[in-house]
Amino acid sequence: MRKVLDVLRLAYDQRLSQREIARCLALSQSTINEYLRRFTASGLPWPVPDEVDEAALEQRLFAQPERPPLHGRAQPDWAVVHQELRRTGVTLHLLWLEYKAGVPDGYQYTQFCHHYHTWASRLDPVLRQTHAPGERVFVDYAGPTIAVLDPTTGEEREAQLFVAVLGASNFLYAEATWTQTLPDWIASHVRMREYFGGVPALIVPDNLRAGVTLASYYEPEVNATYADCAQHYGTVILPARVAKPRDKAKVESRVQIAERWIVAPLRDYQFTSLAELNTEIARCREAINDRPFQKLDGTRRSLFTTVEAPALRPLPSERYELAEWRTATVNIDYHIAVERHFYSVPYPLLRATVRVRLTATMVEVLHEGRRVAAHVRSVGPSGRGRYTTDPAHRPKSHQAHGDWPPSRLIRWGAEVGPATAAVIQYILAHKPHPEQGYRACLGLFSLRRRYDAVRLEAACARARAHATGAISYRSVKSILVAGLDQLPREEPPPLRLPATHDNVRGPAYYLALDLPRDLSLTSGPSSC
Repeated sequence: MRKVLDVLRLAYDQRLSQREIARCLALSQSTINEYLRRFTASGLPWPVPDEVDEAALEQRLFAQPERPPLHGRAQPDWAVVHQELRRTGVTLHLLWLEYKAGVPDGYQYTQFCHHYHTWASRLDPVLRQTHAPGERVFVDYAGPTIAVLDPTTGEEREAQLFVAVLGASNFLYAEATWTQTLPDWIASHVRMREYFGGVPALIVPDNLRAGVTLASYYEPEVNATYADCAQHYGTVILPARVAKPRDKAKVESRVQIAERWIVAPLRDYQFTSLAELNTEIARCREAINDRPFQKLDGTRRSLFTTVEAPALRPLPSERYELAEWRTATVNIDYHIAVERHFYSVPYPLLRATVRVRLTATMVEVLHEGRRVAAHVRSVGPSGRGRYTTDPAHRPKSHQAHGDWPPSRLIRWGAEVGPATAAVIQYILAHKPHPEQGYRACLGLFSLRRRYDAVRLEAACARARAHATGAISYRSVKSILVAGLDQLPREEPPPLRLPATHDNVRGPAYYLALDLPRDLSLTSGPSSC
């Protein structure tokens, strides 16, 4: 408040000077002079009437006089101006030119802009933001969850409410999912685009962990799968800036509408399945989109149909399939390991780092953004340890592998010892392709670095001597881990003769026998 009554009381009741009043109330002397001048001009008596309180007094003294409108000046339809600004390429200057063409003595451009912004300031903060049609969609999850009862167990699960709002029309999409994890997040985006019947140019998510790996004001890092989904639809992800509430004001306001017109009306319902819940959410969603605006003409649906839908990009011919991304290094056997199954890539990429895209049915390998291999995905324990090899990926000769042909591996084994060389030859010989044994041979090479050549040679010798099945890298490693290679080698026990007694015939007995010359001990026992 301006302390007007205090100034008047000190001036008229206490008879203080303007300088003294200024010092008492910590106001400037010019302000005191202005208050007294305005009071004198108002014609009010002192003391003021009881019905005139301080607020009414200030209104009386400081009210701005209304300027009468100029003759013939037509007031633009600001709601139409606001709606036209949502259309691509439309500016206030263009709308003012069109207005002046119809009303030559109307507002000048500065006044036109001032009156529009004054009108727009009274709108809801979200409606005040203008976005080009088809430009962006805002996505987030509502805070409250919705309970769903499992009829078989009697337990309740909390369903999450996904909300998306188009920028120009405020057209809303909402659905329930079980979680906010990446698979549900991506699936909701797919269904959202299908509901809109097109693709907006930008997606503006809040910094949800499923979609944004690293929240940053300048360079937010988007999850690889989320980015892959956006690339499939030809759109761009633009996360809301950290500590910039206006970036996400639209979706947060629409989330409040979803909470008010979806969550609240369904609070007393007892749902027994997610499908049942989504049926009711769809009904509420349509009612929201068909509800008339309070301060604008039309509805979300009418604005979407006339302004936003024509500006959306068409949907691609194929629906996006959820993919998981990983990084792998190509081994010298020109294969990469994915869930303990090995997939081939072109052999020139040995030791290269590649990106692996996994869907439910396929494994795609990309190098520097270009797809270099694709295989049917092997799923389940039966595929572990097995190889999927495209013959086109194999080198024309082992020399194409550069430093690692089979001959070099065998020579390296011979440097350790004959048993190690024999194990390497065995591994290479018992694979469908020698290249598939390279990985196991490199494993033996790593064992030499971890232990030493003497122990490795002893372990290979023991593996060969006691092998009951295939000789492998794992069998040699298990011997080293258990320290069995350091045990004394087991020699065959010496032949021990039975003790001498009366029934044992010595060699003299057989020499005394008169055996036929043609009878040989190798001919077998005679019949008795």
